[in-house]
Amino acid sequence: MSFDILELPWLPQASPTFKERCRALSGETPELGTELVALATARLKSSQALDFARTLRRLRQDKADLSPLSPLRLAILPSFTIDTIADHIPAACARHGVAVDVATAEFDQIMQTALNADAGVFQQRPDAILLLFDHHWLGIDRFEADEVEDGLSRIATCIGHLRDNVGAQVIVSTVAAPPGTLFGNLDRAMADTVRGSIERFNKQLFELAAEQGAILFDVAALAETVGTARWFDPAAWYLYKIPFAASCSAIFGDWLGRLLGAMRGKSRKCLVLDCDNTLWGGVIGDDGLENIVIGPGSGPGESFAGVQQLALDLKARGILLAVSSKNDDAVARLPFAQHPDMLLREKDLALFQANWTDKPTNLEAVARELRIGLDSLVLLDDNPAERAQVRAALPMVAVPELPSDPAYYSVYLASAGYFEALSFSEEDRKRADSYATDAKRAELLHEVRDLGDYLSALDMAISLRPFDSVGRQRIAQLINKSNQFNLTTRRYTEAEVERFERDEGTFTLQVRLRDKYSDYGMIAVCIAGPSDADERAWEVDTWLMSCRVLGRKVEHAMLRALVDAASAAGRTVIYARYLKAAKNHMVASMFDDLGFERIEETETGDRSYRLAVEAFAMEALPHAVEAD
Repeated sequence: MSFDILELPWLPQASPTFKERCRALSGETPELGTELVALATARLKSSQALDFARTLRRLRQDKADLSPLSPLRLAILPSFTIDTIADHIPAACARHGVAVDVATAEFDQIMQTALNADAGVFQQRPDAILLLFDHHWLGIDRFEADEVEDGLSRIATCIGHLRDNVGAQVIVSTVAAPPGTLFGNLDRAMADTVRGSIERFNKQLFELAAEQGAILFDVAALAETVGTARWFDPAAWYLYKIPFAASCSAIFGDWLGRLLGAMRGKSRKCLVLDCDNTLWGGVIGDDGLENIVIGPGSGPGESFAGVQQLALDLKARGILLAVSSKNDDAVARLPFAQHPDMLLREKDLALFQANWTDKPTNLEAVARELRIGLDSLVLLDDNPAERAQVRAALPMVAVPELPSDPAYYSVYLASAGYFEALSFSEEDRKRADSYATDAKRAELLHEVRDLGDYLSALDMAISLRPFDSVGRQRIAQLINKSNQFNLTTRRYTEAEVERFERDEGTFTLQVRLRDKYSDYGMIAVCIAGPSDADERAWEVDTWLMSCRVLGRKVEHAMLRALVDAASAAGRTVIYARYLKAAKNHMVASMFDDLGFERIEETETGDRSYRLAVEAFAMEALPHAVEAD
């Protein structure tokens, strides 16, 4: 067999009734957003992608509830024609957790549009703006025509103007190098060849984006993954000014969808692994430890080792690993403990689950035990019946198709883009290991039994400080990823976080926590500012925390910091709201519990609160949480 990335082979085939299912959707459809995800998570023909785009547009016009999809308005400023390419973007984004609304500027008008904040493409206040260009627009298309510095200068001007005058997160594309060469093998070494100039441009663009707070859409890497000889289509360019082959439109949309999904915190957090014929060849219960196939000496054995190595690499960048196997528990654990060629060991896993319960029920238990959403899970399972059952019962779980040859398992998983990252920090690196320390905390709770004694025994220390440039990426990441302990579920880009940071009239708070077992890093965020309705008051815009620190009294420390700051600013009242969302019911009563007065509740479950600053007598900071 062979692997063709343009086919998106990790996706299942689309339903034969795809068009009819699209047409049947309405605002009255139960779990509408989940149904959209199920439809989008398939290999779609161009006509089907267009059907989906039209359906999503219709539902958005009808103001239908699309949750759990996160809304995102995208403006694209292209240097080339993208009408047919754009048809693939809505389905690709829904596949990655985002309900996108795309507005496109006239092609080859990047500078003119970017410098006009009143341009029509910006009228709907986009959340993100994509600057999409190729080597033709930069002028890097001939020998001794070095336009690298001029191109970088134009891009820097666009980013700065858009950031300051439109206020959206800017995304810039890298540039793919065409396959032809002028000097053959010497081309890459020659600074003024097309290839040499493009490579210098992309390298400096990475640096420029980091300086300007822009996000990179790495089209160059995508073209290399596809193969530039397949990516570039001279006829499409000369006839229609389309920069790549029509067959690449679906994978282009998927890569963009991954990026926008990551912006909205939709990247997956946990890889759940089946065991028999997924991590090793054979059935451990039937074949025994000595007869399963794993490790060097055979193609299949090394293929299964490749799956395990990819899992370990994902763990090293902070992805949680779990096992879910239909097996006797003791039997399933044997290879992890005793087989010399196993790369994965139980210590690498956040959760080990082996029983005879159906996979959907077990995956619900995995999400519950790890305190993450089902939309954070990816299931890798060789059994097509199990995959189909999970997709039907739990559409929000990502389940890649797998071929018959295990050599391609790791290729399919790595190509699917489930774990897209916009940034990578030391906190991300430590995330998977920190789950292992939760078991130690659970043992401690079992020993002491009393919550107050438990909190004291953890030796917690909390850090509360305003937003700053060091924490900016992580703040934006938390705002976009946190769903359960999030009072309003408002989403902000890194550029918007920076504006809050610079606004002297806005109260901002980033909270970090550590205990005797580990450093959690940043675990909570709060934003408040002057109330439009009451000049004496502040209003809480955002309050969110990581679910992993629930019950630690962190919210009490945050409230004290908020009240103290409001009092120092001469404010006498703090208003706050709980906006009901699909996953935040667990914090519906948080402001009640903190002593706020409930002043209104709507039929949909939203609640408004008021707190009199001077009358509020804050209890002492719980002794288990000491401030740095």
